[in-house]
Amino acid sequence: MANNVLLKLLRVSTAAHLARLRPLRVKADHLRAAGCRRSCSSTEQISRYPVPYRKDLPYDIVELMEEVESKGGFLPNVFKVLSHRPAEFRAFFAYYNELMNKETGSLTKADRELIVVATSSYNKCLYCVVSHGALHRIYSKKPTLSDQVVVNYKVAELTPRERTMLDFAMAVCRCDTITEEHFRSLEEVGFDREDAWDIAAIAAFFAMSNRLAHLTDMRPNLEFFNMGRVPRDKSSNKAEEK
Repeated sequence: MANNVLLKLLRVSTAAHLARLRPLRVKADHLRAAGCRRSCSSTEQISRYPVPYRKDLPYDIVELMEEVESKGGFLPNVFKVLSHRPAEFRAFFAYYNELMNKETGSLTKADRELIVVATSSYNKCLYCVVSHGALHRIYSKKPTLSDQVVVNYKVAELTPRERTMLDFAMAVCRCDTITEEHFRSLEEVGFDREDAWDIAAIAAFFAMSNRLAHLTDMRPNLEFFNMGRVPRDKSSNKAEEK
């Protein structure tokens, strides 16, 4: 159940969600009161920067956290760590949503997560490798591919399309000189120039995210490690429904 829920929670349209929340002043008082009873932090050290108490955060960020935690069963640590700077929190998740949850172009959700895994591995970002590896397992239904990519994508069991996509993502990640040959290679496996922009933008955005994770010493939630590795027992789910 947790896997299906996580698929939904990251599809939240953050920009629209935040805009909708601005007039909800009355509800903000309720959320702040609830926040007084707990902090965004836990006993585990997840950042070298202070993690704010929810009572001290803007009401729109608190509501987004409440929604994510309610739907997913836990709050990913990136929400807690980045809440240290609320304005940047909003900008980060608005751009994240535009890149990772858009419905246009040829990239699937599994493709997008695989780009994050490959480039984050190169950038040595534990948080993004673990969390986005979990998401790739869920979207792709392939429990080992992201692990292979973390070690060496060149010998992973990739399709020609996936390999070409990651070759281009890694060229952007390494700041290689981008040439027309890169675009021709992408076109040969079905990607157009707008898809190339998407691949490059994901690699670029997560280069920034990786470095923020390094700065803060951001730690992945334990829940991410096992996600998507073992197929759900559908028979037990049906029994529970009865």
